[in-house]
Amino acid sequence: MKGVVYKSTGSWYTVKSQQGDFYECRIKGKFRMGGIKSTNPVSVGDLVEFEVETKGDETIGVISKIEQRDNYIIRKSVNLSKQTHIIAANIDIAFLLITLNNPPTFTTFIDRFLVTAEAYHIQAVLLFNKIDTYNEDELLEIKYLAALYRKIGYECVGISAKTGKNIDKVKALMVDKVSMFSGHSGVGKSTLINILEPNLNLKTSEISEQHQQGQHTTTFAEMFDLSFGAQIIDTPGIKGFGVVEIEKEELGDYFPEFFERKAQCKFNNCLHIEEPQCAIKDALDLGEIAWSRYKSYLQILEGEDENYRKDIYTQ
Repeated sequence: MKGVVYKSTGSWYTVKSQQGDFYECRIKGKFRMGGIKSTNPVSVGDLVEFEVETKGDETIGVISKIEQRDNYIIRKSVNLSKQTHIIAANIDIAFLLITLNNPPTFTTFIDRFLVTAEAYHIQAVLLFNKIDTYNEDELLEIKYLAALYRKIGYECVGISAKTGKNIDKVKALMVDKVSMFSGHSGVGKSTLINILEPNLNLKTSEISEQHQQGQHTTTFAEMFDLSFGAQIIDTPGIKGFGVVEIEKEELGDYFPEFFERKAQCKFNNCLHIEEPQCAIKDALDLGEIAWSRYKSYLQILEGEDENYRKDIYTQ
């Protein structure tokens, strides 16, 4: 039988068959040893082949094969730095929920997410949530950030998961697609999904006032079928986004504003650091490329982790 993985807990996988039935599945013992370095060899969104076994009154599926993935979103494993974690696979559109504060989302995190989406050919949309909570100065900062990313070519939408502002725009983008929602804990992913599909009634929780971080309400990635002809993958809140599987020489290709200028660099293998006649550094000096983007590029290039306290929006 063939089906799509709707939920992964690490040892059990909920699979929806082509006939529309759900099965709780395990993977074959030898399956884990197939050269897969990821902490989760099977991820939500995977197309799989499985066999059904009946033991007494219990029916269990056994996954025997993963079909070739169109794409996936991957990051460094939190606990095992040398391994990776596939967040979700076969995604049409990836939404990143961003909040200015409560909790803060910094440009280093946004840029790492966008680089990964670019590398795996996934359309990315930035959702600036909780705009009903911001004062005038904070709204100006949101508008600045949205303008920065729109100039690069990314769609940006200001939303309020609580008041419903611009939720219709989000719905329109999702129809007939498999979407993934991502972002830090507490940015409002589950609240947004609940307003998109109230019958799901996903668990939400308040922000920790002491640490300005959300409490983890989504423990595992899970896919849901929505009534307006869309599918959504809800993912656990993530604190950091370690970029993996990208060579230094190709990193600049995943910054669209770098890629469109790289042919103007003197050297075709220019890393845009110390090289003379670099079109990217020239554009930086002219204000055509944001310093926050260049800083993110250097951090990823040098293999540094996100350093939130030193994050900058402008030079």
